[in-house]
Amino acid sequence: MNIIEPKVLKGFRDSLPAEETEKKRLFAILEKTFCSFGFVPIDTPVLEYTQVLLGKGGGETDKQIYRFTDNGDRDVSMRFDLTVPFARFVSANLDKLPLPFKRYHIAKVWRGENTQKGRYREFYQCDFDIVGVDSAAADLEILTMICQSLKNIGVDGFKIHLASRQVFNRFLGALGIQDKLTDILRLVDKLAKIGEDEVAKQLTELAGSDAAGKILSYIRMEESFEKTLEKITALAGGEAEDTERLKTLYGALKENGLAESFVLDPSITRGLDYYTGIVYETFLDSAPEFGSVCSGGRYNNLASLYTKTLLPGVGASIGIDRLISALEALGKQNDNKALCDTIIFNTDESLLGHYTKIALMLREKGISCDLYPETKKLNKQFGYVEKKHIPVGIICGSDEYSTGTITVKDLTTRENYDKLPLDKGIEKIISLLRHEA
Repeated sequence: MNIIEPKVLKGFRDSLPAEETEKKRLFAILEKTFCSFGFVPIDTPVLEYTQVLLGKGGGETDKQIYRFTDNGDRDVSMRFDLTVPFARFVSANLDKLPLPFKRYHIAKVWRGENTQKGRYREFYQCDFDIVGVDSAAADLEILTMICQSLKNIGVDGFKIHLASRQVFNRFLGALGIQDKLTDILRLVDKLAKIGEDEVAKQLTELAGSDAAGKILSYIRMEESFEKTLEKITALAGGEAEDTERLKTLYGALKENGLAESFVLDPSITRGLDYYTGIVYETFLDSAPEFGSVCSGGRYNNLASLYTKTLLPGVGASIGIDRLISALEALGKQNDNKALCDTIIFNTDESLLGHYTKIALMLREKGISCDLYPETKKLNKQFGYVEKKHIPVGIICGSDEYSTGTITVKDLTTRENYDKLPLDKGIEKIISLLRHEA
């Protein structure tokens, strides 16, 4: 018989139990954070009609999308992010949703792009958005949620680079080159990848040397948020609603002790066409090489592809896989590798019902409990325990059963607590799991 090689496609990967457990732990923290802000979960299909995902077409997305003809001869594609499907979702379910609508969505997306450290072709995104309102309050809530989410995960050093596409558009209009907006946005967005000299060269070819020099001046950060805001306000033609909103946001961030996590960085443009207001990217202080771990912005016209109803929106997306890779590199992942709290060693097949009773009692106390499914030698069962990193074991043979006791074993120190009454045994297990003496 020919054996098929169990290989995985490039850019895709299996997730082993320890990795998946850590991922689910992060998901639980994030979901609790989102719910504390009044956000609710949704889900959308993996497959959408290609026309729905690509809209009018054009841009890098067309080259990266996984697209094919299905068995019904339909042109379909796999979602490349969670924002475009969300715009379709809101438009299709508008009569069922409260507005403003606050949602979060944690799910896989697919992009056929070049793989690199922390970046894959199949990966999780974690999105949170507010649609149905265009206000500084909504913008501020998303920015606050980014900070709170990262802090709750345990990330203590990060900077959110904030900018405004609206101000940048106004600046290009003042230069008389707004017709080249899309090309300029994508060039500036590549600044970190190709360097200022190459960006300057390509901007000169695109818009002339005078305009290129002014654009490079605009996108440079000054020594403070206020100084940068003052500069871009002047270059864009003076104060307007867009610069006032930046000022309002910064004032609110300062008032809440969050301003130190933000910098005004006019080079942040976000390459996607649908952003219309503030945009942002988040970098870890100790791992900038991983790139942005949370990005987003305001997109007031995205849903106009699917409905005539005006649905302004603002949101952000956390790159879960990239964030986990960065946390691993920084040694900030959860140290607890246990895949279960306790295990009941199976030493007597006739006591299966009693073992199950003990397991149920532990689970009712919120303690996860594994019951080894076969009566085998203890060394075989210990091998299983080591692979699952289970910290506490329970032994109940005929002697323990006849006296209504259990033996509790600390599997990290190999210390035994012999023949404890069942209630006292459970207390001992709880204290061991809490690392009490």
